[in-house]
Amino acid sequence: MSLADSDRELVVEELGREPTPAEAALFENLWSEHCAYRSSRPLLSAFESDGEQVVVGPGDDAAVVALPSADGDDDPASGRADDETYITMGIESHNHPSYVDPFDGAATGVGGIVRDTLSMGAYPIALADSLYFGEFNREHAKYLFEGVVEGISHYGNCIGVPTVAGSVDFHEDYEGNPLVNVACIGLTNEDRLVTAEAQEPGNKLVLVGNATGRDGLGGASFASEDLSEDAETEDRPAVQVGDPYAEKLLIEANEQLIEEGLIESARDLGAAGLGGASSEMVAKGGLGAHIELERVHQREPKMNALEILLAESQERMCYEVEPENVDRVEEITERFDLGCSVIGEVTDGNYVCTFENSETRHTSDDSSGEQSEPRERETVVDVDAHFLGEGAPMNDLESEKPEQPDTDLPEVDVEAAFETVVSSPNTASKRWVYRQYDHEVGVRTSVGPGDDAAIVAVREAEQGLAISTGSAPNWTSTAPYEGARAVALENATNVAAKGATPLAAVNCLNGANPEKPDVYGGFEGIVDGLADMCETIDAPVVGGNVSLYNDSAAGPIPPTPTLALVGTKDGYDAPSLSLAPKANTDLLLVGDLGLEAGDLALGGSEYLARFDGSDRFPALPDDPAALVEAIAEIADDDSTRAVHDVSHGGLAVSLAEMVTDEAGLTVELPVTDADLAAPLFHEQPGRVLIQTESPDAVASAFENVAPVVKVGSVTDDGRLEITAEERTITADAATIRELRATIEDELA
Repeated sequence: MSLADSDRELVVEELGREPTPAEAALFENLWSEHCAYRSSRPLLSAFESDGEQVVVGPGDDAAVVALPSADGDDDPASGRADDETYITMGIESHNHPSYVDPFDGAATGVGGIVRDTLSMGAYPIALADSLYFGEFNREHAKYLFEGVVEGISHYGNCIGVPTVAGSVDFHEDYEGNPLVNVACIGLTNEDRLVTAEAQEPGNKLVLVGNATGRDGLGGASFASEDLSEDAETEDRPAVQVGDPYAEKLLIEANEQLIEEGLIESARDLGAAGLGGASSEMVAKGGLGAHIELERVHQREPKMNALEILLAESQERMCYEVEPENVDRVEEITERFDLGCSVIGEVTDGNYVCTFENSETRHTSDDSSGEQSEPRERETVVDVDAHFLGEGAPMNDLESEKPEQPDTDLPEVDVEAAFETVVSSPNTASKRWVYRQYDHEVGVRTSVGPGDDAAIVAVREAEQGLAISTGSAPNWTSTAPYEGARAVALENATNVAAKGATPLAAVNCLNGANPEKPDVYGGFEGIVDGLADMCETIDAPVVGGNVSLYNDSAAGPIPPTPTLALVGTKDGYDAPSLSLAPKANTDLLLVGDLGLEAGDLALGGSEYLARFDGSDRFPALPDDPAALVEAIAEIADDDSTRAVHDVSHGGLAVSLAEMVTDEAGLTVELPVTDADLAAPLFHEQPGRVLIQTESPDAVASAFENVAPVVKVGSVTDDGRLEITAEERTITADAATIRELRATIEDELA
């Protein structure tokens, strides 16, 4: 770890002296890209984060959003939707650590986002993960994939928080730098709510949880630089080691502390360890602190001040506690077999850390029994907390606006293309992943993984909470701005397909080295595109995470804007993704079939990715907000039997996913054989397939909003037949399952 010369000059000017080694390391970590967002913060004002439902927006460990009242009538006196029930939303990345050590890197990513939830006074009720790896046929990508999934499942299952939603994408540009993005939803209310803002001088700072070791040193700075070829060996000490059983105890102890009202403010120990958590907490309150570092409970001998201050050992929380409540906090943590140290107190001065070195001898050389002299106490940090947290200068970087690719369409037999696209690892079943997760623990999961969106029952508000998360690297590498808009619309369409309307979103903005103008231009594109569509569909972006320098010897990653979006609905039931076994019902497509030359575009599609083609990205619907609202309305209509969005893989994949052994489809597309690839494989988002008993009800719902086209009828033979002129593609449910079992067959 080393502080950059330009940053050191600013620090020296502010302090009026050279920083101590501990101060220099603390500034180096807290002023890193990972913590200070030096390249991205100037762009983040594009996001609309306000709304009557927003209780706590960006800047805390997690956002807090009020759920709508069950009857749909907001309380005008409160200024918010429902004073009774809040959810928390948070998302974070653990990209570099998951490359170096896929199991521990992914596992501690789960642990960190769960503790962000705890620090808001919330109980975690759901997890969602979005994962990105190199091409699936490469052994190293499969090694990382298996390790990451195992790490997530191990940690989530052990702590008893269900993983209910997520996504997995494979793309050659993640080969040297995978992405692991994890979101967590928590449940709280106004009385339980805690923030990371220190409240009062004189209150004690209490460290609770696992003992501090030397793992994770320099993790924040490690996450703010490109991965080297030797990262798997050289950077291993920067990766934390998780203990989910300690985290489970911490979850339950935190719940007891919150229920008894013992916590004034809280922050989990993540990036930059104790130094990061404690300094940020007091800085947010405009206060300072005095911390005695040797009071921190440690698991390794002879730790020095810098190690204690910056170690990123897991399963630790820093609490602000009123002095009269400290004994009770210690009693509760002892009952849960957790370490507890009163390490200092909140002050109205600087952020000060002192250290008494136990190795320094100050005792008398004789054995007369005279009392030893006091050990020497060294001041290792004495800085203004606000300057430490907010003083990093922002980067002024060059940007090159990306251009969409030229059109170069492949000539492929459409039946062969159907099999290739349906069996692609990107569109194939992800059952191998989610069957390893306990997605029903907590008995709230109404709709689990494998559907367009998950639904979690929030019985406290009589609401179903729909959760969709993911991105689309094929889309955003083709056209960053347009692709990011499409990512937001697709996630909104997913929750609407379950009958829910968007409430709020958090994002994880992943990019490569921002010092490269073309990379920074692509990053700007995904920020603006995501912000534009989220504002359009009235889904405030209430928090998020930025991960840059995802670059390696293999090259930069695609700009990847993971979005975790939630929506709400009355009740917990939702239409199925799969066809209902009811013959003579119609299957309708809401949206563009891709028949008009001006609308047709295959850019960003899995079809072009599989066959090395290129094209511009498709145009999006004219009124996305009205479209999403209409989809949610018709999804809850009594005549609706099934709803499924059309996106990755296009119509071909969505039709295949709906077919079951009991319900098949006959589909007729009004195109020639030669033109069949266009409607089958283009991926314009915002489209849905609806199985209905009342086509008139669907047509009425989308009048003046989107075109509605009958594409087929439901049969009882479990077969999919797609016909254009005299060309027919056929596959039964068993064949489709075999095609879609690509990942499971390879890794079984």
